[in-house]
Amino acid sequence: GPLKPEITITYIAVSAIFFNSGLSLKTEELTSALMHVKLHLFVQIFTLVFFPTAIWLFLQLLSITPINEWLLKGLQTVGCMPPPVSSAVILTKAVGGNEAAAIFNSAFGSFLGIVITPLLLLLFLGSSSSVPFTSIFSQLFMTVVVPLIIGQIVRRYIKDWLERKKPPFGAISSCVLLMIIYTTFCDTFANPNIDLDKFSLIIIVFIIFSIQMSFMFLTFLFSTRSDSGFTPADTVAIIFCSTHKSLTLGIPMLKIVFAGYEHLSLISVPLLIYHPAQILLGSLLVPTIKSWMVSRQKALKLTRQPKVPVKV
Repeated sequence: GPLKPEITITYIAVSAIFFNSGLSLKTEELTSALMHVKLHLFVQIFTLVFFPTAIWLFLQLLSITPINEWLLKGLQTVGCMPPPVSSAVILTKAVGGNEAAAIFNSAFGSFLGIVITPLLLLLFLGSSSSVPFTSIFSQLFMTVVVPLIIGQIVRRYIKDWLERKKPPFGAISSCVLLMIIYTTFCDTFANPNIDLDKFSLIIIVFIIFSIQMSFMFLTFLFSTRSDSGFTPADTVAIIFCSTHKSLTLGIPMLKIVFAGYEHLSLISVPLLIYHPAQILLGSLLVPTIKSWMVSRQKALKLTRQPKVPVKV
């Protein structure tokens, strides 16, 4: 179409989001986030090990139902996908969570996904294909790492101006994300090869929202335990990074791994639904998660304050 999403979204929009993050993030926050190994391990293990395994077990139960088998295979591909390079960062920023940790995990998870996702697809679905790792890796490097570094360099020169003017970084990122959602919906419903029965589609939408809610709740429970060592801001980054799945990486990867498959369009449907659903659900939960985080931070501050001795 006239918007040319294969260029404007794949390259310009994603690059804009990470340039924006590089410009708005304090360098010390980014470097301290890199050292938070426990958080990174939690997110990557949940996303690339627990998530696909749990979906596989769940699909063993669903296989006896009349739901379209190719849509169920599509659900498994969703489980195998890496974290996204945009939505998790934007929603973490909107809540006021650990944005630096969200950026690192989104970028690192995407790079891991280049190697791990095809292996997971091979393990769970048995599809094999030669995946051009070099081209995907270079695209990720150019759209994620380079804009982030440029943003950080530019920030050093205009730091005082940024602190004085406080540009609306959150609003800019949200507008870019809205464009990504719009083009995703257009892609989903403009495909003439999608032959869906309404029952299967409605059930899949319900399952997708249920999976997201369940996994968000699960990550919340794990990351808020007293012995977890995570701050409320860390929990916010964990909730979004662990449960979100990449569409920008996912669709090209599915086209590569399932090249020549007659049911490719049906396999792609759950991911095309999952991506807008995760943004919609995340956006609706932003005020709730934000009020929880603020109240939790206040409670922690009060408990850490030294007690003043009472004079008798």
